[in-house]
Amino acid sequence: MDEIRIGLFGLGLRGLAWLRGLQRLDNYRITAIGDIFPGLHQRGLDQLENSNGVKTYADYDDFLANPDIDAVALTVRCEQQGAMAAMALEAGKHVNAEVPAAHTMEDCWRIVVATERSGLVYQLAEQQRYAGYFGGWQKLVKEGKLGHIVYFEGEYISYKMGEPASRKRYHQDWDTGEMVASEDLHKYPNAKPNWRHQMPPAHYFVHDLSPILMILDDRVTTVTGMGTRRQSYAHPELKRADIQVGLMKTTKDTVVRMAQGATQMIAPNRDHHHFQMIGTKGSVESGRSWDSPHKMWLADSQMHGPATIDWRYERTDAPKEAVRSGHFGMDYYVHVAFRDAILHNKPLEFDVYKAMDTAAPAILTADSIDRGSEPIEVPDFTPGKHRPHGTWPEVSR
Repeated sequence: MDEIRIGLFGLGLRGLAWLRGLQRLDNYRITAIGDIFPGLHQRGLDQLENSNGVKTYADYDDFLANPDIDAVALTVRCEQQGAMAAMALEAGKHVNAEVPAAHTMEDCWRIVVATERSGLVYQLAEQQRYAGYFGGWQKLVKEGKLGHIVYFEGEYISYKMGEPASRKRYHQDWDTGEMVASEDLHKYPNAKPNWRHQMPPAHYFVHDLSPILMILDDRVTTVTGMGTRRQSYAHPELKRADIQVGLMKTTKDTVVRMAQGATQMIAPNRDHHHFQMIGTKGSVESGRSWDSPHKMWLADSQMHGPATIDWRYERTDAPKEAVRSGHFGMDYYVHVAFRDAILHNKPLEFDVYKAMDTAAPAILTADSIDRGSEPIEVPDFTPGKHRPHGTWPEVSR
């Protein structure tokens, strides 16, 4: 096998970006595209340099039945996306899935069991773990320069309601698939709320928790959460909280705080993501805005205050192929890791177990909020005496 015949399902903005990116990489051949909205199929075909022989699908079962698909690129935003990933694995297809991995614990376990039973590659396509500055932070922790990490915070406050793309996240015309802004709903009688309309913000912790756990080389054991009401104050037509916050404890005794919001206004020029890591011998913090610097302070280095460090999302060791990919070049690494795992049996650093270690705390934080901020234990997804390889845990059946 010297190429991956890949089918992509989900023709939103991320799906279109993936189509463009996959065509720039060797050893990928796009053989099929799909979306439940047939009206979106043509715009997917328009992204292809050569659409000859590329089949289109509105039905996911029919899509999975295509024998010319070796791997599925799953770029959907729906409550069923975890189940869809598991279905692809069960149908004999490798899976590269957009975040978040799943929205229920049952779907998390289904993905794990399907991966173990099939021997296929499952990757959660979380690209932020490949950011240049996270590589720098990871090196500091490995070398012990920050001491024991006692606290790590990550937040993703992403919504700019005044921007056209942001205003079109929550409703969709079910005839055409077109995204519709709230103020334009009267023009689209067939527009309905999509999954984002009610998705708990905590479910999107994955983007920030993924690099945090990578840097710590750790996993979360317990979570609790708090949030605003399940209806936006900023935009009451949205049935979702404005902010949800999770407090987490790890196996290495680090406290992690996560925050996610996607309905409230944020300041211009503000970076959507912010991180701070505090250890017994020093600390690091990312810039709050795009033009503010990152900071580092080391207790044993004669530093009278935090120093400015020119850390960036872009990697200093990025190959030229990465420069044109999305998210400051980080998307490149996601697709290369998936390709090399399939074609060259290169083990995934971010394997299915680590993927679920990021997905489960997010899901369980939202569950904790629904239970009055009750602490909830996070299961260990790796097989062992407590769960033989390829079997379901008793508590999940």
